[in-house]
Amino acid sequence: MRTAQHSRSTKETSIDISIDLDGTGTTDITTGIPFYDHMLDQIGRHGGFDLTVHATGDLHIDTHHTVEDVALALGETFAEALGDKAGVRRFASGRYPLDEALIDVALDLSGRPFVEWHVDMPECLPLGAPPFDPQLAEHAVASFATAAGITLHVELVRGRNVHHIIEATFKGLARCLRDAVRVDDAGGVPSTKGVL
Repeated sequence: MRTAQHSRSTKETSIDISIDLDGTGTTDITTGIPFYDHMLDQIGRHGGFDLTVHATGDLHIDTHHTVEDVALALGETFAEALGDKAGVRRFASGRYPLDEALIDVALDLSGRPFVEWHVDMPECLPLGAPPFDPQLAEHAVASFATAAGITLHVELVRGRNVHHIIEATFKGLARCLRDAVRVDDAGGVPSTKGVL
């Protein structure tokens, strides 16, 4: 079973995460930041992962620490659940719409973290309460990919509504993760090196 649990505790945050990569998309997300909960829910539901995230943080300062630490812990948990990656498809890409927004996502479960982010956000007030600064979307996605050892490219094709742009990004990331972790009939580690 490709599952993992992870706890992370600092002076700024306390986080408990569990993931089942072969789940049904059942989620239980509470970070104290409703908009972020909504985005993490996209990862579980559209990724087909059973995902639990319980986090508390110093939201009286701002949401940055909680967003970052949850993303890092999620990346570490994802990598642990993925294990040696034997038989996975490894690569995935696609274009993902949400109303007027269209996002291009491509990724490789390479073990070599690298992120190219080309998503110019329109001017927008923070979303929700406590506020989620739209600039944190890049930080969350990049922190996750780095901790998970993923090469990731994200590009905004078009879009005007910041909520739509960010949500399309998380949905697109989730769908690509779902495709990349799928085990096919080839078996073995999909690399000429023999390891990822």
